Amino acid sequence: KCEFYVFASAVNALFIYTDFETASVKVTENWFIETRTGCYIYFGGVILGADTRATDDMVVADKNCMKIHHIAPSIYCCGAGVAADAEVTTQIMASNVELHSLNTGRPPLVAMVTRQLKQMLFRSVYQGQVGASLIVGGVDVTGAHLYSVYPHGSYDKLPFVTAGSGAAAAAAVRGLRGETLTLCPCAAAGGGQGLVRDAICAGIFCDLGSGSNVDLCVITEGGAKYLRGYDKRPPGAEVKVSP
Repeated sequence: KCEFYVFASAVNALFIYTDFETASVKVTENWFIETRTGCYIYFGGVILGADTRATDDMVVADKNCMKIHHIAPSIYCCGAGVAADAEVTTQIMASNVELHSLNTGRPPLVAMVTRQLKQMLFRSVYQGQVGASLIVGGVDVTGAHLYSVYPHGSYDKLPFVTAGSGAAAAAAVRGLRGETLTLCPCAAAGGGQGLVRDAICAGIFCDLGSGSNVDLCVITEGGAKYLRGYDKRPPGAEVKVSP
């Protein structure tokens, strides 16, 4: 018996896989892999962005999926990795956060949501078996926060975060434009939307697993504005990243 890992789930999964093989049923290893998220924190708020393509191996399974998930009125979460894992993980967290708010009578903190997520992914039941890389962004009484949570439970707190298979291309846009952004409250939101949009487009055109449209979510102290289909590109269009 190992103190740090529970083998019961692995044994059950082996039996299920054996039963499927006996019944001549094809088992898909990776079901709906979703990629490309980029997020940016500015003066007084957070901007989350994601593409809308979900793939199953080399097949585009969904051209217009939603990768920005609701946690609380001023807290949202972007998911990269296995779409089903990210979807269910964020649904469980949204339910837990709502129960926590009802029990305490206080709005949730972004740090509390991040802590619960990383504990959920790290605990011995999963230990990285849930393939969800998450970016948690929101605004609470302490200000705007942006966290990146990895499948094994580790996390980072950064002003600009990318995740997914095209994260390098998306992060390069931050290096090109990030230092020239105006951080005043009246201009940061508009400039930040352009930055996140360019980061997502760079990931789309540099990675075959990303594609379709660009979704944004602008979160401020007053709430969140979900910009579904913020940028729609026709087939064969080329991206032009502003210097």
